[in-house]
Amino acid sequence: MSEPLRTVVSHNGKPLGGQQTAPRTAETPLIVNGERVPHAVVAAETQNHEAPKGNPGSAWRKAANAVAIRTLLLQEARSRKIAADPQEVGPGRFEIEEEALIRGLLELVIDVTPPEPGDIRSEWEKDPARFRAPPLWEVSHILCACDLRDEAGRTKALVRATGILELALGDPGGFASLAARESDCGSKASGGALGQLGPGDIVPEFEAALRQLAEGEIIAAPVLTRHGYHIIRMDALGEGQVLPFEAVREKIGEALEKTAWARQARQFVDQLVKASRIEGADLNMG
Repeated sequence: MSEPLRTVVSHNGKPLGGQQTAPRTAETPLIVNGERVPHAVVAAETQNHEAPKGNPGSAWRKAANAVAIRTLLLQEARSRKIAADPQEVGPGRFEIEEEALIRGLLELVIDVTPPEPGDIRSEWEKDPARFRAPPLWEVSHILCACDLRDEAGRTKALVRATGILELALGDPGGFASLAARESDCGSKASGGALGQLGPGDIVPEFEAALRQLAEGEIIAAPVLTRHGYHIIRMDALGEGQVLPFEAVREKIGEALEKTAWARQARQFVDQLVKASRIEGADLNMG
C-alpha cells in the first residue's frame, strides 16, 4: 500500500528541489543525540535516493538514514575538535566545510595498512580471467536525434526509432542501407559504421549497451543518450586478453586497500550508531 503524501516546502514556502510531495514518514522528526535535523535537509537528500513507484516513503527513509549518519560523523568530528581544511576536489572546486570535517575525522580514525604481496597474488589467483585488457568493439548505429528537453520531440524520436529498429531486426543484412537512409548521424555516409571503440570512447549509456551485445547482435530496444535514440549493432567484438599478474598487481593492491578502508569506515559508523540516541531513522534497515 502506498503511503499518504504531504507537501514538502523549504523555509521560503516553495517546493524543495522538485519534490512536490513527501510521505507521512516525513512527519517524524529526525533527532540525533538531541540535535534536531531541519526537515528541509532530509527533503533535499531524498533527491539522491530512488524509491519504488507508489512508495515514496522508501526514498525518505533512505535519506533520513544518510542524513543521520552524516550528522553523527559531524558531531564526532566537532567533539574531537577537528579543524576543517577544505581541499580542492576539481578545477576551482573545493570541499564544503562539512565534507572537510568528515574527511578529517575518517583520516584520523581509519588506518589501513597496504596488503601483503601474498594477499595480492591470492586475490589474482582466485580468477585471473577477471583481469583483462579493455575490449574492442566494432559498432554501427542509427541515430534518431532529439532535444532531451523537448518531451514531445523525444516521444516522436522514440516512435521513429522503434519503427526503424523493427525494420533492422527484420532485415539484419540491410542495416547499412537503413542507416544510410534514416540516421541523423554523420556516420550514415559509411552505413552507420563508427569503427573500433573502447571503454570511455562513447557516452556511458551507449557503452553500457555495448557491454550487453554479442557479435552480430542488434540491440533489442533503442538506447537514449544526450544525442537522441540509437539503434546499435555489434559488428565485431574483440575480448580483452587476460593480463599477467605483474600487469595488474598494483591495481589489485589498490582495490584491496579500498575494500579494507570501506570495511573500517563501516565498523566506525556502526560504533557511533550503537553509542547514540537516534529518532526518526532506522539504521538497521540496510
